[in-house]
Amino acid sequence: MSKIEKAKGFKKSKPGTYLSIGTSLFGAVSILKQVKKARLENDRLMLADAVISAAAVVTGVALLVRELKRIGDDDVLAG
Repeated sequence: MSKIEKAKGFKKSKPGTYLSIGTSLFGAVSILKQVKKARLENDRLMLADAVISAAAVVTGVALLVRELKRIGDDDVLAG
């Protein structure tokens, strides 16, 4: 198995999914900073951008959690 095949397999593994969730949640920190700055400056456009970005993060995390559950259901040792 080549290193590239291993890397592709990691993305669909439980640890890879957990890493993706963590990365997504880490991105939420910058969104919170953007919301705070938008409120300070009373900038509605920046606030709208932050809200839409937050919705994208929430959706992404929800998809990853669903993938994690699917991986858990496929686990032969879990049953």
